[in-house]
Amino acid sequence: MTPLNDHQLDQLRDERREQIKKAALKVFARRGVIGTKMSMIAKEAGISQGLSYRYYSSKDELFIALVKDAMEETAKAFATLGLMQGSPSKKIREFTKRMLDVNNRHSFMLIQQVQISDEVPDKAKDIVQQYPTTSFIEQMFPIFKEGQEKGEFSQGDPAELLLLYFSVISGLMLLPYGLDGINLNHNVDNLMKILKD
Repeated sequence: MTPLNDHQLDQLRDERREQIKKAALKVFARRGVIGTKMSMIAKEAGISQGLSYRYYSSKDELFIALVKDAMEETAKAFATLGLMQGSPSKKIREFTKRMLDVNNRHSFMLIQQVQISDEVPDKAKDIVQQYPTTSFIEQMFPIFKEGQEKGEFSQGDPAELLLLYFSVISGLMLLPYGLDGINLNHNVDNLMKILKD
């Protein structure tokens, strides 16, 4: 067997790191930081516990890396909202589908843990505080106000209506079995009706 070159080794390391992160995200989302052990993450990833320590020195380091990734992705999603094509209601509908996508559920649950738990690393809390929720909601104001002006969304205080919108999304994301088996398009349509009525 031919030995791997440096590029192939780097690629293999990156793939292994991603494999560990995906497994850790699932385990942390289900069990929280306190209930998670590196052995559980290694088992979920299908690797040895020793190998997992070659990539992350502790579960806290891994948790912090996942929180950083989740917040960066959230910030990107909100930043691209204004660049979407279509009417305000079409933009909000597409954004809602992205948020409720099953692939985002574990990241959302991880962020929720950081916001409500005293048992997470302080560095994770610092990362989340760098991205205030109010600034995310404020990025939606212009789209929502335009939708109100065009009669696509109900009248009222946009901040209050968007808070209710995010409360419903949070509730859906935190269902015990997630959105598995639920018709996503149907639920998004129902959520959009709430914004219009």
